[in-house]
Amino acid sequence: MKYYCLNYQKSKTYQRIILAIISLLLVLSHSIFLPTYSLEDISTDQRFPVGLDHSTLFSINKGNGSLSAEERADIITRRLNNIASDNNIEITDDNFDLDDRGNVIVLLFDSKTLMTITGDDATAAETSRENLAEEYLKAMKKALKAYRLERRPFYWVIGAVFTLISLLILWLILKLFTVIFPYIYIRLDSWQGTLIPSIRIKNLELLSAEKLTKICRTIIKAFRITLTFFILYIFVPIVLGFFPQTRKVGNILFDYLIKAINTVFSGLIGYLPNIFIVGVIVYLTYYILRFLKFIFNEIETGNLQFSGFYPEWAQPTYRLLTWLTIMLAAVFAFPYLPGFNSPAFKGVSAFAALLFTLGSTGVISNTVSGLVLIYTRAFQLSDRVKIGDAVGDVLEKNLLVTRIRTIKNVVITIPNSVIINSNVINYSALKRDLQRPLILHTTITLGYDVPWRKVHEVLIAAAQSTNYILKTPLPFVLQTGLNDFYVSYEINAYTNESIKMAEIYSQLHQNIQDKCNEADIEILSPHYSAIRDGNHNTIPADYLPDNYTAPGFRIDPVTNLFNQNHNQKNGSFESHEN
Repeated sequence: MKYYCLNYQKSKTYQRIILAIISLLLVLSHSIFLPTYSLEDISTDQRFPVGLDHSTLFSINKGNGSLSAEERADIITRRLNNIASDNNIEITDDNFDLDDRGNVIVLLFDSKTLMTITGDDATAAETSRENLAEEYLKAMKKALKAYRLERRPFYWVIGAVFTLISLLILWLILKLFTVIFPYIYIRLDSWQGTLIPSIRIKNLELLSAEKLTKICRTIIKAFRITLTFFILYIFVPIVLGFFPQTRKVGNILFDYLIKAINTVFSGLIGYLPNIFIVGVIVYLTYYILRFLKFIFNEIETGNLQFSGFYPEWAQPTYRLLTWLTIMLAAVFAFPYLPGFNSPAFKGVSAFAALLFTLGSTGVISNTVSGLVLIYTRAFQLSDRVKIGDAVGDVLEKNLLVTRIRTIKNVVITIPNSVIINSNVINYSALKRDLQRPLILHTTITLGYDVPWRKVHEVLIAAAQSTNYILKTPLPFVLQTGLNDFYVSYEINAYTNESIKMAEIYSQLHQNIQDKCNEADIEILSPHYSAIRDGNHNTIPADYLPDNYTAPGFRIDPVTNLFNQNHNQKNGSFESHEN
């Protein structure tokens, strides 16, 4: 496996590529004043780094004799740190040397062994032993020189200067934010209604331009806050990296950020196949729904007909199939969502299912009842219906409730589960489905002394004089009861205007009163006492004999009553005397 021995400071610059956008001048200045030395990127878990001052120079992945790769890396690292920390040792190019011993090359410092390059090391690095030895020796030289240089007193001055420059750049960036973002807010306000239009579906406004502009402003503000925190976070490891004593902490903070970014992007890249599958599912679902919409719109308009499938079923069936299609697509897509198999996702799903099960009993009952009402065609929009005690026109019907407007302009909302358990009277269905008119009826009671034929004529005439009553078929009268003292007459009349029932009934009653008065018929329900003297017989005159006269009342004055009592007393006295 090939080793990549890179210059130490170049690696630092590579790690700060993201920072270069923010502080390019600072990085360039840093590269001028500080010497560079090589680093190696670790790409496998079997490599063991050799480092100095918390920086990796290269890695070892092959053992040598009785020493493992890890032991070799520890020994080399310890030797370098001992040399770097000993201020009595002067570090120059003359201190370093290479000793080629045939099968191995030994790297020396002051004639002391730093490390040994074997054939296995060269093979793993895919290069020759000589080239590998020179690269390792060069990396060690520059790392040791940089270590000593960074601990000289003047380096603190350089670090302080760089810190001031960084603070100035940070202040300029934040100052720039106070100019750029207010300008963006002003531009967003000016784009309201033009580049930022309202979101509509036909005539339904889902999101107004004003609200959409506010959402965009909120997103920009959130972006500004996030970017500000990001810059402040990066500023800390940059400043800490200017001083060798704090560079380790700075590198740790920077590594946290890099690892987080790597995790996000690697997760995103690894999730790309799942995103593709989810995209295919969404794509197919979208076009299936469009196809269903086209089919059911054609059914609703009558361009496409199926035996036994009514046009008013089209939209409810389309909505039902839409929900079923979306639910099926969700079932297929869920396994490809991030975290689908995690315990947290399973726990939340189980909890949501439990809540839905416990809280949706009434909803499910109303939904099932709504489906039954739709497919049994109990009523349609604008039908005049009677549900329980409520009479009115259907304003809205959905899977949960039905709303009707009464003749008093009161809107009543009735759950579908209540309707399914009630009697529903539809005054408009027969006219709509079979083109047959509605029969309106009302009842009056008259005495037996009124000829029934005359009553029929009067009631039919009253019905024919009423607006919205059809001339054909003719109104008709039913005698619904021969009661003890009166007869019940029911007038029945045809109309196509079920929605005007209240007005028709009111006018019919008025006409009945007028026609009865004109025919000298007194509308009442007579009741009789047991005393018949002086009362005309209630049999119609046509059935009475020609010489029939009503008997007169026998009236006795009160004085006659007293005389009768006096005479009775005198008679009793006289008989007593006799």
